[in-house]
Amino acid sequence: MKPEEATAWLADRPEIETIFACICDLNGVMRGKRVPVDQVEKIVSGGLRMPLSLLGMDIWGEDIEGNELVWDTGDADGLCDFTGRPLIPVDWTARPAAFAQLWMRTENGEPFPGDPRRALAAIVERYKALGLTPVVATELEFYVVDPSNAAPQPPCSPVTGKRLDSDGALSLDELQHFDAFLNEVYDACAAQGIPADAAISENGAGQFEINLMHVADPLEAADDAVLFKRLVRGIARKHGFAATFMAKPYGDRAGSGMHVHFSLVDAEGRNVFDNGGEEGTERMRHAVAGLIRTMAENTLVFAPHENSYRRLLPGSHAPSSVAWGYENRTVAIRIPGGSHKARRIEHRVAGADANPYLVLASILGGALLGIEGQWEPPAPILGDAYSQVIETLPPDWASAIEAFEKGGHVEQIYSKRLRRMFVQCKLQELRRFTRHVTDFEYHSYLEAV
Repeated sequence: MKPEEATAWLADRPEIETIFACICDLNGVMRGKRVPVDQVEKIVSGGLRMPLSLLGMDIWGEDIEGNELVWDTGDADGLCDFTGRPLIPVDWTARPAAFAQLWMRTENGEPFPGDPRRALAAIVERYKALGLTPVVATELEFYVVDPSNAAPQPPCSPVTGKRLDSDGALSLDELQHFDAFLNEVYDACAAQGIPADAAISENGAGQFEINLMHVADPLEAADDAVLFKRLVRGIARKHGFAATFMAKPYGDRAGSGMHVHFSLVDAEGRNVFDNGGEEGTERMRHAVAGLIRTMAENTLVFAPHENSYRRLLPGSHAPSSVAWGYENRTVAIRIPGGSHKARRIEHRVAGADANPYLVLASILGGALLGIEGQWEPPAPILGDAYSQVIETLPPDWASAIEAFEKGGHVEQIYSKRLRRMFVQCKLQELRRFTRHVTDFEYHSYLEAV
């Protein structure tokens, strides 16, 4: 979108007085400025400035202790480039507004390597050099919750007024009870250019999954996922409840994941994973091998928060081991069935709480290393992976931070700057959680030991 196009777009929408100009930080949190519409040319032409350190803040929005971006540079600004995605209408705010997606570069004009969107763009360029284009889709699970208490609880049905109290996998009743909310979500997706597909009621009370369709542009797919999460939360509030993409909001109910499907097409548009049969091509196997070898090191990307590891437990319908298989939902890497023309890989590890840009960078980066190195995967798993002795993912947050920090394969996917920023951010968050004593600990130990 050029400045004159943005101006014309706003002229057709005189009710919009404000633009939210935002970047996406390493945690997937949108940060930015509220800007009057008369500054739209400045936004679209890359004239807006924000501190580079914004990208590395912790989940509470605090600077990282000892961050050189703050102390060594005086918290210097970077330049905010318009990503090119058209301005997006937002109507769940108090007044209609617009949303502008930005990403960062340094003062000398170079892409800032600590920007998660830039990290994904670098991987996409490496595929382009091989004459390949990743085609990507995401499946996002989330819970609708009653926001009236500090701890989440299932919402009341807008139809019956009764609180949901049971799991409703593929329940048509639950879908229809929340029809007004889901209709508005789909309307907002259409207005924002997000290709929303099927919606289902998932395993938890008030849990839904909405699939976003395949697009031949990983950056667009990640943009779609980031914007989708934001609009779902905004529209939920408009309907009197809240929506959460937290990986495990309830200890005794299903977690929420972000499954990623991808294939690769060549310059002629041919799916290079398709060999006409069920097994897929050798190149697909190399990609699977890359995903397997890099999975443990990338677990911090797929499970970036303390709560994330409550989802990755054996038998919890989320993968806890490093394995793959054909049409097998107990493994981390699944090769779905169906037509050979749609042969693809499904990556099932990431939680819905993860940053979509980093998730796609880790998945596509790992697959790329396998393709470049012509790595061979282990044998596919048959049957229940939970009951077999297989290499496991890092079992907790601290182990995942260490695996990412020391990972040799991660060095080939991410810049040194981003790796350092991400590790520093997660270590600061871990230290704060370690100092926090929970109510359950008091209940269990205070007068018992």
